[in-house]
Amino acid sequence: MTIDFKKEVKFNSGYIIGISFISALGGYLFGFDFAVISGALPFLRKEFALDPVWEGFLTGSLALGCIVGCIIAGRIAEKYGRKPGLMVAAFIFAVSSLGIAFSTGLTYFIILRFAAGIGVGMASMLCPMYIAEISPAQVRGRNVAINQLTVVLGILITNLCNYFLADSGDNAWRWMFGLGTVPAAVFLLGVIALPESPRWLIKVGRRADAEKVLYKIGSEEFVTSTQQAIEKSLTGAKKQSYRAVFEKSVRPAVLIGITLAVFQQFCGINVVFNYTSTIFASVGSSLNQQLFETVSIGIVNLVFTLLAMWQVDKLGRKPLMLIGSLGLSIFYIVLAYLLQNHLAAGLVSIFVLLAISTYALSLAPVTWVLISEIFPNKIRGAASTVAIVSLWAAYFILVFTFPILAKVLGTYGPFYMYAVICFLGFLFVLKKVRETKGQTLEELEENLVRH
Repeated sequence: MTIDFKKEVKFNSGYIIGISFISALGGYLFGFDFAVISGALPFLRKEFALDPVWEGFLTGSLALGCIVGCIIAGRIAEKYGRKPGLMVAAFIFAVSSLGIAFSTGLTYFIILRFAAGIGVGMASMLCPMYIAEISPAQVRGRNVAINQLTVVLGILITNLCNYFLADSGDNAWRWMFGLGTVPAAVFLLGVIALPESPRWLIKVGRRADAEKVLYKIGSEEFVTSTQQAIEKSLTGAKKQSYRAVFEKSVRPAVLIGITLAVFQQFCGINVVFNYTSTIFASVGSSLNQQLFETVSIGIVNLVFTLLAMWQVDKLGRKPLMLIGSLGLSIFYIVLAYLLQNHLAAGLVSIFVLLAISTYALSLAPVTWVLISEIFPNKIRGAASTVAIVSLWAAYFILVFTFPILAKVLGTYGPFYMYAVICFLGFLFVLKKVRETKGQTLEELEENLVRH
């Protein structure tokens, strides 16, 4: 099946979507680990007698592993290719998930959650990069957003599993974590069938192999124009180094990528995902109701992620980011007020879901799309590593500090802070971020970096 997006240029849309979905299964692992901790925390507090500091560190230990995973992924992706990196990520996650299920103490648990983070971090960097590099410009935003869709599916399915496992006794958390082995194994089997990124193949001089992949993706006109554009963008390129990421010519794009990555975390929404039980416990909800709220969050997250996939290549990246950042700022102020005054859990639920829907429509998928496309070909691997390491460092700070801030300021206090951050993010996007929809990666390099 082919679709004409431009005159004389045809794409094999079925093949493109298929390999995008397979590679995006790494996003499912991301979603799994985001969601599983929310359902498991009530049990882990009892199992390990957690105080606020250890609760924050246990939750954030995933992010520390993700930082290491991003660095490892960057090196593997540049030396051996995107595909081997995805395979390593799946294997690490499968083994660590099984290990967590059999944890015998807090130290052992944290070490294995850190290891799981390595797998998640590798996938979080390589999946969007791979999809961006195999996708034609006209559908790149939608295809990269598929990665966010699998993240959301991972969250929803994991929340449902948590909800139904909650009544299975004190060891319910072991089953919650152990089930992560299943999607990791499916992901590993799927990656084996994927082709390598044609942009990486051309970069390492394997032009014939790149042609074979490109002919599966599109017509002869597409293959010729894509090869020429890639080779032009790599002219004069040297071996990637982190020093090159901060060269004057590319520095503006890199700083925008880092700021967007940090903003996606400091906007505060992952506090809602990771500490749902804490938020709703503060307004008197039972454990059953707390876990039910996680399911509601997962459903809303899915619906609005699908809407984002529909709009990201139509409405564009920048408008969605502006809507999301300003909308979150408003909803957080109302949510903080409701929590501060211990108003009905139903009202709290409404504004939590409004915040989730706004994030799912905007910052969640669009940040990953922008990170995958704004960096030049010759530094994309290293620059993506820097941006996503920054994202995971911000995530660790966010989830580590929330239990401590909630104890000092009350559960509502941090949300006033997040509201201010979201408004500052709105101003940054308005002033600094340029629209990228409909342009090839090479055209973006010409427009964003060289001008």
